[in-house]
Amino acid sequence: MRDLFRLIGWTVVDLFRSRAALEAEIWTLRQQINVLRRTAPKRLSFSVFDHLVFVGLYRSFPKICDALAIVKPNTIVRWHRASFRLYRCWRSRRRGGRPTVPLEIRKLIRKMSIANSLWGGPRVHGELLKLGIEIGQTSVAKYMVRRIGPPSQGWKTFLNYHADGIAAMDLFVVPTISFRLLYGLLIMGHGRRQILWFGVTSHPSAEWIANQLTEACGWEQVPRYLIRDRDGAYGEVFIRRLRSMGIRDRPTSPRFPMAKRIC
Repeated sequence: MRDLFRLIGWTVVDLFRSRAALEAEIWTLRQQINVLRRTAPKRLSFSVFDHLVFVGLYRSFPKICDALAIVKPNTIVRWHRASFRLYRCWRSRRRGGRPTVPLEIRKLIRKMSIANSLWGGPRVHGELLKLGIEIGQTSVAKYMVRRIGPPSQGWKTFLNYHADGIAAMDLFVVPTISFRLLYGLLIMGHGRRQILWFGVTSHPSAEWIANQLTEACGWEQVPRYLIRDRDGAYGEVFIRRLRSMGIRDRPTSPRFPMAKRIC
């Protein structure tokens, strides 16, 4: 602390001195530094006050590195970075906030998520509330085990188990050489992707489509689900025929032809 007051005092005195006197003093100090550098040991020890003085001068006047003799400029830069790192640690220190979750509760959350792989954060949070454990849902999701795969079965898994009971049908138009329009009806099974029935007519109606469906399933196993679009040709007669045969009607979404792209 005495060195600090002495340094501040000489700084105030230097404000009233002439430039020639300051230059003479600087030459004297540099010569003394040269003598000390020859006789002093190679490794010098610096106090915290010395660090602060050098770092403060470097912060205010970066060009002082040219006048350094007893310490290397890289050392001053390293001290400056270390002081800035300590300052950032002090600024980012913990100031209260959300309380920490006990280790027992974290282990319980992890155990519940492993034992019930299909449970999500809301389900585990609800079970913990039933046990009287007051904890936020975001904290529960934070300590749950991350799943590698999707949380539920995908469309590929569904097809592997139910493809044999799914069929798709579609109407398409074929223009002839005489500029007539023929309508083709295709019924395809998803199990082996084979054509169950194929019919052609120039006047499609709900009765004709219902009869074609009966012919297609007359010698084969009746599918459980039938995928079709929302064409107006599938009338009330066709829908009643599906219900009488025990087939569940599954029309696709409007303007979504990719839902039956296989057909």
